[in-house]
Amino acid sequence: MSIEERHLIEIAKDVLKSYSLSIKEVTLINNEYNATFKVVSIDNEQFALRVNINSPRTTENLKAEVSWVNHLYEDGRVKVAKPIKTTRGDFFVSMHHEHAVRELHCVLYSWLPGSELDDEPELVQLQALGEAMARMHIVARDFQLPSYSKLPVFDDALWWTEDHLLSDKSVLDQRSKELISRALQLIDSHIKSLYIGAIPIVIHADLHGGNVLWSQDSLSVLDFDDSGIGLPVQDLATAIYYLDTPEEDAALREGYSSVAPLPEMSERDLKVFLMQRRIILLNYLYETSNEVHRAMIPDYLAETLRRIESFL
Repeated sequence: MSIEERHLIEIAKDVLKSYSLSIKEVTLINNEYNATFKVVSIDNEQFALRVNINSPRTTENLKAEVSWVNHLYEDGRVKVAKPIKTTRGDFFVSMHHEHAVRELHCVLYSWLPGSELDDEPELVQLQALGEAMARMHIVARDFQLPSYSKLPVFDDALWWTEDHLLSDKSVLDQRSKELISRALQLIDSHIKSLYIGAIPIVIHADLHGGNVLWSQDSLSVLDFDDSGIGLPVQDLATAIYYLDTPEEDAALREGYSSVAPLPEMSERDLKVFLMQRRIILLNYLYETSNEVHRAMIPDYLAETLRRIESFL
């Protein structure tokens, strides 16, 4: 769904009426998968407003997600933003705007200072990311989802996202479908075997440089929109997917192991997880309305098919 920037600003201002804030400034700072605004009050307090433009999150999902972030904030072992309650005491706002084709869910957080990690992060930053991941896994062991809330369970090859690769919505040729289908069958079987006897917990599921901030030698975690119920090893493998060198991989693992024992992960496990992540991102490219991302499809598809052939 594409919504013009001026309409997004209108939506944000309407949403902010649900909070006991006097607003001085609202600025759109990101408009890719979802829309994010920087909000400044007349008292110069800063906040981040997320409007779920493309996210399939339900109200049950949002209740679980924000409750988890609030739990982390109150625990204090991992730096995260504070979810802000509405005047009614809710952690999110659901509204229908005339320029939206469906109900939009919106969350307001306190502002986190810092910058996203560069494409080539420093090793100390990756160590800090590993530490934060391990702490989140520790905190998650004692976290219980509130009633009437729900998160997806990552025991499915596509993580229960809508299938745009093999379904009737697919525009792929038969050879591409056959390769992807074979890969997904192997991935699904492997993952389901890992869940036998395992105890899943809430995981972030998207820990890369764009979802953490670095400020004054300290790391904060944000964007829990993909969080769900999974295995710690899935969180670790997802983060490894975005790394480029063995040194970066080692730094991430070193940071994690300084806090807690590393999740067991064989070489085969890692290959499966990395292939799965690649296919999930390909599925996203066919789903999104973001023109910049969709322009990546030809090259990304060709490379994905090459990797699948090697994987098989």
